[in-house]
Parts: sequence; C-alpha cells; structure tokens
Amino acid sequence: MKLELVGHQETYVVEQTLLALFPEEPRIYGPVDRSADSRWAVISMEDRDGGERCHVTTELGWDGKATPYSCSVPLSGSAYEREGQRRRCLGMCIFQTARIVTGISPAWGSLTGVRPAKIAARALTELGSPQAARHRLEQVYFVTPPRARLAVEAAQAGLKAAETLGPRDIALYIGIPFCPTRCAYCSFVSASVEKTFALVPPYLEALLAELRAGGEMLRRLGLRVRAFYMGGGTPTTLTAEQLETLLAELHRCVDLSECEELTVEAGRPDTITPEKLSVLRRAEVTRLSINPQTMEDAVLRAIGRRHSAEDILTAMEQVSAAGFDHVNMDLIAGLPEDTPAGFRRSLERCLELGADNVTVHTLSLKKGSRILTEGLRIPDADAVGEMLDFADPALRSAGYAPYYLYRQKYMSGSFENVGWCLPGCENLYNIYIMEELCSILSFGAGGSTKMVDRAGRKISRVFNAKYPKEYTERPEKWQSNLDAFAAFYETPAAGH
Repeated sequence: MKLELVGHQETYVVEQTLLALFPEEPRIYGPVDRSADSRWAVISMEDRDGGERCHVTTELGWDGKATPYSCSVPLSGSAYEREGQRRRCLGMCIFQTARIVTGISPAWGSLTGVRPAKIAARALTELGSPQAARHRLEQVYFVTPPRARLAVEAAQAGLKAAETLGPRDIALYIGIPFCPTRCAYCSFVSASVEKTFALVPPYLEALLAELRAGGEMLRRLGLRVRAFYMGGGTPTTLTAEQLETLLAELHRCVDLSECEELTVEAGRPDTITPEKLSVLRRAEVTRLSINPQTMEDAVLRAIGRRHSAEDILTAMEQVSAAGFDHVNMDLIAGLPEDTPAGFRRSLERCLELGADNVTVHTLSLKKGSRILTEGLRIPDADAVGEMLDFADPALRSAGYAPYYLYRQKYMSGSFENVGWCLPGCENLYNIYIMEELCSILSFGAGGSTKMVDRAGRKISRVFNAKYPKEYTERPEKWQSNLDAFAAFYETPAAGH
C-alpha cells in the first residue's frame, strides 16, 4: 500500500492502525499516484480554529474503490494531552475510512494500543457502570461485544488493585535471560544455556551486585515492595544452588515483609526438579508459572522444545506435591502445526491439572523468531479466532474470570493475551505492570525499569544493558538506572 502523509509524520499511529486492518499489506511511503497505484492512502492532518481543533482527512484507494473521510476533535489540556487527542483522531479517521471502503472491522475495532483496559477503566470511572463502559467501547471504538467485556472486566480488576496501593508502593522484577533451548516463537533476550553456560556465573555475580545496591536504595527511600516477579528466559534454568544463592540475597537485601506475592517462572518442565522446588518453597515463593504453551507433542517439536506433554504432567505433579499457593499455566493460540482441536485438547488438559491461573496468549510474529526466519507453517487468523472463541466460554464455565489483558504487535488476527484466574487468585504483578499502577524496579539484563507518577499521569523508563555479556561488563549502566530511580522518588514535585 502506498502511503502519503500530509501535514504530519505520525508514522507510528498510521502503522499500528493499518497493521490491525491490513496485517499482510506492505507499506511504502511516497507520493500517491491515484491513476497508477491500486492500493493507497493519503492521510492529512492539521490544526484549525487557532489550534483549538484537530482535523484529519483520509482518502483510501482499494482495488478501484476510493473514499475520503474526515474526522475533527476539539483540543484541550496540556501539550501532551493534545498530542494524544490528535493521534486518537488520526487513528479513528483511518479506521473509519477502511471500514467504509473494505468492510473490515477487527475484533478490537479502532483500538491499536497495548492496553485496551486503560480505555475501559477511564470509561468505568467516567460513566459509573460496566454496562455503560462496554457500550462506549462498542459504539465509539467499534470493539466487538466479547472484547468489550474482556476489557471492562480487566479494568475492574485493575481499579480494585489500584485501591490498595500507596504512593511509595512498588514492584520488583528480576530477569534471568537463559533457557534450555530457544523456542521458535521467541524474540526475548534469552540465551540457550547449552551454548552460553560460561556466562551464567558472571551474570549472577553482576546481578547480585545490582541487587545489593538496589536494596540499599529502597531502604534509604522508604519504598514498600508489594509484588515480586522473576522471569526470563527461564529462571529455573539455574541450578538449585544458584537459585538458593540468588533468592537468599533477595531476602537479605530487600524488605519483603509487606510483599503480597513472590512469583517465579518455571516455564520449561525440563528445568523443574524436586530440589529446585524445595529451594523456591524455602524462599517463600507463593506462585509458580509453568508454561507448556501447548500439550500437543507435535507442536512442542515444531517450536523446538525437547520435552513432551508427559513431562509437563510430571512437573505439575511435583509442583502440586511441593505445595505452592498458586500455579499458573500458559498456552499460546496459533503455534506452528497446531489446530483448533489441538488447542482445545491443550486447554482442557490444563484445566484438569488444576492450575488456578491460566494465561491464554495469541502468537505474536516477532522479528528474529524462527517462525519468521524459517517460514514455519502457522494457523491462519480464522483458526486462531476459533481457538480463542473456545477458550473464553470454557474458562468461564470452569469458574475462571479475566483479570488482565494486553496486546502486541504482529499478533495473529490482531487479537489479545488474557490472564484468567479463579476468584481471589489474581497475580497482582501482572495487573500492576499492565495497567501501569506503580513503579517497577527491574534487575538484570534487558530489565526495563518503569517510574510511574500516578498523580501527574507520567511514566519514565530506563533500560539495563540488553545482553548478558554486556550487562556483566557495564555495571555503570545499571548504576545510572538506579540513580534515575532514586532521583524520581527524591523529587518532591513528582506527585508519586
């Protein structure tokens, strides 16, 4: 599709909107030739009425059909707020034009952001009822009723969690960027331990140094840790001794007396042993996340895992015997070689295993993943939709409710990831990070520290070095990030 932007360079909004509408359509920027180009769009934006109103016009050409459509919105508030209003107007205008010309209307309508529950939360606050909030999503943003319901339910969980947070409450994250092998869908910064075994000891040494410095900072600032999450990668790739050393240092350095949950990802069943589970229980870990992604052996082979579905059953038996308070299981809809029937069997088996949290992801086609580089065969959007359409009622009928959701780029069918749980079993960390309710202090390679000023509605981020080797060799980077975090909480005017 040929794209011509007039009066602006809002390529991100344009790309995200078109990606949801035309995911496989290549996009080229340049002057449009209406007589020669078969698929094109001219998207104009300007401020009118002395800068008090934004006006957008989109003219879309699609295989011989061409239609112009215009949107106009008032501008108010700060420069930041006005910028958001312009971008929402731009996205809505593109969406409406495409909807008229092609009849395409994705499940999430005109919403393109990562966090649709934020818009639902705003609607709940302004309108006062779930029914009214759902109606706004359906009528204003053209979200389908099932997705509007998901967004409002996640927003309700987020608003409830926010009520318990004080201005100096935060969450902690530790990243372990190692896995037994690399999955075909993965684009995270994670290394195969069998190829990078020598990196693990120096990485842990650097991580412990960062943890000590961070713990001292938290004590000095009087910050209260409410949730802890260790992810990756696969943290249980570490040996039992390494896990014990790391978690003992966490408890020594950080006051966790008011931390409501400690979650550790044990995503790969081939990394789980009774000895490691014993270490985690002694470290007061309350929640374990087992991430089979599928219970179909053919799909496990396709994504490059070296374990079987039977190994997952064995791991769950060990986890159950260890007595963790909560257990999560992850599934992905749309994996290579999977089918709606296969996904259905996987979900039914997870429910039989008794996990009180089940997270249903939609495959996201990340650049650099083997799915793209090797051209692996994946289900189409209709098949993925069928998988998700089964998951929603199946989980509800088993007593689960959605409590957080988010979307990603390049998702099959432009769908969503949803966390489901039994009543009272919510993973607060997931709510905090997805709804951006409090600051997240991250340790380790690839860590993203998020500083949330709830009063001023502003968010700042700093990032650790991306790769394990770089992280171990550049302690000055994580130290500067800790300094930025401390400065944020030492600024009286920040409003947190």
